[in-house]
Amino acid sequence: MRTWLKNKLSGKKPPATALKISVIPRDKHDISRRRISNAALSVIKRLHGANFDAYLVGGGVRDLQLGGSPKDFDVATNATPEQVHSLFKGSRIVGRRFRIVHVRHGREIIEVTTFRGSHDQDKLGKNQSKQSDTGMLLRDNVYGSIEEDALRRDFTVNALYYNPENRSIYDFTGGLDDLRAGTLKLIGDPETRYREDPVRMLRAARFAAKLRFNIDSATESPISQLANLLEDVSSARLFDEMLKLFQSGYGERTFLQLRRLGLYKHLFSQTEWALCHSSASEFYHAMIVQALQNTDKRIESGKSVTPAFIMAAMLWPPLQESMAKLKQHESDQDAYQKACQQVINGQLTQISIPKRFTITVREIWDLQFRLPNYNGKRAERTAAHPRFRAAYDFLLLRESAGEDTAGLGAWWTDYQQQHPIPETSQEREYNRDDDFKPRKRNHRRRNRNNV
Repeated sequence: MRTWLKNKLSGKKPPATALKISVIPRDKHDISRRRISNAALSVIKRLHGANFDAYLVGGGVRDLQLGGSPKDFDVATNATPEQVHSLFKGSRIVGRRFRIVHVRHGREIIEVTTFRGSHDQDKLGKNQSKQSDTGMLLRDNVYGSIEEDALRRDFTVNALYYNPENRSIYDFTGGLDDLRAGTLKLIGDPETRYREDPVRMLRAARFAAKLRFNIDSATESPISQLANLLEDVSSARLFDEMLKLFQSGYGERTFLQLRRLGLYKHLFSQTEWALCHSSASEFYHAMIVQALQNTDKRIESGKSVTPAFIMAAMLWPPLQESMAKLKQHESDQDAYQKACQQVINGQLTQISIPKRFTITVREIWDLQFRLPNYNGKRAERTAAHPRFRAAYDFLLLRESAGEDTAGLGAWWTDYQQQHPIPETSQEREYNRDDDFKPRKRNHRRRNRNNV
């Protein structure tokens, strides 16, 4: 903003893409510095000290204004990635599609981005700007002014900039008005913006669910026609997005939004088919909703969750449907084994699920067929399995969704009361996957292979 103020005072005309700026002073907004990460404030202070512009931007500003407590704080600056990297010891430049800097401050990592510019510039190199035939941005390393950066952000409510120095908010796109109205509105032409990055459609569903906002009609209208563009997004990136969708504490509402907008089938096509065409569709829907409700409650209470349990619930409907068909010509065991392979392989074509989680999914499913056989020593052996607790929870999930298991859940509940299971035998093993969180895509070897 220093650059903008200097131009204003010197009488220079703003760039052609300039928007009408609204500056909201401290006494007119609800953000307090005390609720901002000290790490983010320190990063901004050092950038200011080096004569660069720097602001808190995006979801952190949005959530602070709404009275929330953001987990992540992002910084935007006019310093290039190389200049930011030179200022912070131990920082790393990551990404290829869009280069950013991860600045480590204690246990926190602050993501620092350079103001993005317009792709309508002449003489842009391939490493700066590149688009696919469908309009997807494959390279997005074009830098510009803060006003251009605001235009390049996705939603108006995410294009708010906070300056800790004068404690003011800078709004270029009417984001504060949309925030007060509870409206999620895309910046620019919706079809163009979705084509640039189809993941924005998933973000629309996620933010609408998280914030309980209505999606602006112009923003929502193209989604049904463009949803198939998600098939062009890498399966690895969709796995990271899936974690944000279902492991952020509002998974149930997100699931309902995804189905309403016609996006869910592009993430879980097999499950969507079962939800639409199976005679057991009501049970399947109830089971997935119950699984997400349970996950949301665990997150709200500060407990950890594992992607494997969510995946096991999401893929249970197609597993049951596939087994039913295969049982017409195969034994129950062979039908189950083939169905597992078919369903998991089919899902991997859409979302790249790490092997450690697909193994856990299989173990949870395997135990569903062992839990009914509890005579003699079988109960003791089953209870000693490292995934027993997850399988037991999955059994209770099936029952809570309406499946009749002839009291199997009650039997295993009584068994555990009579035979307490030491944590070392299964809980620690199960919880080892619970701490998984969406990764920052910062592995240079992987990025080198990305488009």
